[in-house]
Amino acid sequence: MTDRRSRRWIGVMVAILLIAAGLVVAGRFPTNGTHYGFWSIVPPVVALILAFTLRDVIAALFIGIVLGGVISGELNIVQEFLIPSIGSPGFALILLVYLWALGGLIGLWTRTGGALRFADWAGAKVVRGPRSAKFFAWAMGIVFHQGGTISTVLTGATVRPVGDRNGVSHEELSYIVDSTASPAATIIPFNVWPIYVGGLVAGTVPIIATQEEAIGFFFKAVPFNFYAIFAVLMTLLVAWEKLPWVPPRMRAAIRRSRESGQLDRDGAEPMAAEELTVLRLPPDYQPSLIDFFGPIGTLLAVAVVPFVVTFYIQGNRESPSLPIAEAFVLAVLAGMAIALARGMKLRDVMDGFIDGCKGVTIGALVLALAVTLKSVADALGTADYVVQTVGPWVSPVALPAVLLLLTMFVAFSTGTSWGTYAVLFPVAMPLAWSVLPEPAFLTLCFAAVTGGSVFGDQCSPISDTTILSSVATGCDLMDHVTTQLPLAMMAAGAAAVLYTVLAAFIV
Repeated sequence: MTDRRSRRWIGVMVAILLIAAGLVVAGRFPTNGTHYGFWSIVPPVVALILAFTLRDVIAALFIGIVLGGVISGELNIVQEFLIPSIGSPGFALILLVYLWALGGLIGLWTRTGGALRFADWAGAKVVRGPRSAKFFAWAMGIVFHQGGTISTVLTGATVRPVGDRNGVSHEELSYIVDSTASPAATIIPFNVWPIYVGGLVAGTVPIIATQEEAIGFFFKAVPFNFYAIFAVLMTLLVAWEKLPWVPPRMRAAIRRSRESGQLDRDGAEPMAAEELTVLRLPPDYQPSLIDFFGPIGTLLAVAVVPFVVTFYIQGNRESPSLPIAEAFVLAVLAGMAIALARGMKLRDVMDGFIDGCKGVTIGALVLALAVTLKSVADALGTADYVVQTVGPWVSPVALPAVLLLLTMFVAFSTGTSWGTYAVLFPVAMPLAWSVLPEPAFLTLCFAAVTGGSVFGDQCSPISDTTILSSVATGCDLMDHVTTQLPLAMMAAGAAAVLYTVLAAFIV
């Protein structure tokens, strides 16, 4: 049945490609200069449908990219989209620092046993079973609340050995890691998020004229960021196993791991390869906590201390120092230096690092295609089309909830929260002010955009945060997406209802 369904969907996609190719030849793709009408949303939507249907993200992303190339008329997709996307500084940073440095560090731990030693220590001091292991993961997600990529990498690398030791399924662990990354970053905004959003919002409405005012408005809107608040609280309930209703797929994962100790389903394709999971401890090396805390401590010290000093002590609100790349590189070097100082051979150290880099190859490939699809969506004006189509039809009472759902859709389709912010904030704020020039109403709309974008960043299979959550916890990407999505939708639904109720009182 599954193969028949897959063949049917592939046939449908081939038909769409042929129709699109025919339209290109006929020159009949409508464009107003910023988007291609309905066709602007076809590539990301097709990619998402195929990802869920075929459970093959690489094939789905590739088809979406090809379709986008056909629609835009740029048939040389390698030259026009792929190479510029993977050659960008942003992708290079993620590939070299987050993926290879993360993979190299975890691979190094397979030689030093540092992560396993930490799991033993945490188990003796804090963790007493699956539930406390999940709470430990949630707490680490809150501690490492810088948001997005760095949070998923730090939290995942820290908690996975503890979760694995205590029989926590990778679906549970990846959900906890992902749902305490960007959501936590927007409600504990002692990071760069207010600065980035402030730059987008400043000057869009009369009451937010400067970036300082915009940053202050971000903090003012935190209590109304209902999606992020509900997401973090629901994650805590899942960790403590107190959520009244757990979606079937997640419930099946929990039952499987508890009854059989199987952390992934049969047939799963974990994003972390064997190089990241098999311990190859040299016979003459004794694992120590310093092998774990040395690199992690270095990373945190180099990344967090300069930010605290420049942002809070020196008062540099516009460009505080946040040396993330340097922190990851130095963390790996610290791990190597500690291993060498404790007697490990240089060959074993480098073999561990290289094996770790090889272990994230699939994640790097998926991420390369994901950022390429985002470039395709930008070229087609996907976000512009959605905003221009939905905006004129919204009533004031429904506007905050509609903005929430709209940003959820755009972020889910493009796989980026910050990219969605860049597109929607300059449009949403003037729209909200023109509908009702009331600060309280504007606050609701601002918070809705903030939270809705985080939903897409957290749940989309083409989001770097979603991909890296799977890599860091060793989970199958689509297993992570399909088990997480119903829980995130519950949080989004509750947020939409609350926005509508509050907007009704204001209007």
